[in-house]
Amino acid sequence: MKDHTAHDGRIESPDIAIVRSEVRLTIALIGGKWKLEILWLLNQRMHRFNELRRRIPGVTQHMLTAQLRQLSRDGLVKRTVYPEVPSRVEYEITDEARRLKPVFDAIIAWTNEHRSAGRFPRKV
Repeated sequence: MKDHTAHDGRIESPDIAIVRSEVRLTIALIGGKWKLEILWLLNQRMHRFNELRRRIPGVTQHMLTAQLRQLSRDGLVKRTVYPEVPSRVEYEITDEARRLKPVFDAIIAWTNEHRSAGRFPRKV
């Protein structure tokens, strides 16, 4: 039988272990340096690639491409290519990812509380 002891000595039920595993998987989907920022921007409106690149200071073309591919593969971003010369590619958030709006709202509320309390020790 598998031991379900937590690091602090408490007994952890198998249900908690499953939830923790699912949370880790979710964080892997939206985690990383740029994914939340990309999703936040796309939650506001559709963007073209260069618009996203301009709106995310410090992101490289390679990294933005990789992050958009992962988000698209995971069903969080829809990529539409228009058959034009030059080609036009638009990115938008999917309905599934739109359900993250309460998460963005909570992050913004937390940020506002910490900014007003002077709790941001460094610039990002």
